[in-house]
Amino acid sequence: MSVQSVERALDVLEALAEHGGEAGLSEIAARTGLPYGTIHRLLQTLLSRGYVRQESDRRYALGGGLVRLGGIAESMVGVWAQPYLTKMVELSGETANLAVLEGDFVVYVAQVPSPRRLRMFAEVGRRVLPHSTAVGKVLLAGRPAAEALAVFERTGMPRRTPNTITELPAMQAELEAVGSRGYALDLGEEELGVHCLAVPVRDGSRVVAAMSVSGPAERIDALDRDELAAGMREIASQFGDELGPIAD
Repeated sequence: MSVQSVERALDVLEALAEHGGEAGLSEIAARTGLPYGTIHRLLQTLLSRGYVRQESDRRYALGGGLVRLGGIAESMVGVWAQPYLTKMVELSGETANLAVLEGDFVVYVAQVPSPRRLRMFAEVGRRVLPHSTAVGKVLLAGRPAAEALAVFERTGMPRRTPNTITELPAMQAELEAVGSRGYALDLGEEELGVHCLAVPVRDGSRVVAAMSVSGPAERIDALDRDELAAGMREIASQFGDELGPIAD
């Protein structure tokens, strides 16, 4: 049985998140369908607990209280992901990663390394821009096009290697392709000689994380991409099913 006041408070927090972490009352009302009075009362409670803050222009933003919860949640998700990442290593022979989108950055929250002597590492906790990584493309392909565009407008798309996509029309086409085929590629776009394939982790219809395998370009290219992606999507679906009840 759901508790209406809790559901409404979560609706308000999700509305702030979907507006880039900051929104006015009218934007929250448009997203949630709640009356202004109800939103104001919920915001006052969230303000008092530090989960929301009010800016000088009277807009509301996600507060520092969420950082503590988010850090604990990420560490727990990383623990839960380990057996699924291990399956991806067994499937591919390469290093497997779990990443999430925090604000405008991709953050790696878990990893299981390849057993091979030559292998890739993405440090847990590392933050990167999304445009040059397979995990970033998967995460933004799962968001509304306008939201992804806003991220690129805020961060730019700096060139990491000669292969990095740095033009917005090309990136929009790339994200559409990711959505169509169900996986994303990084073909030496973040680091030369390193290729990566990533798939989404879904909580219902929402993309909440990305799982990837990465390795030397020649080894990744020797794998059957569609077959690898299909196996990875199955593993990611199993992991999403485990996360589902928590996210609900």
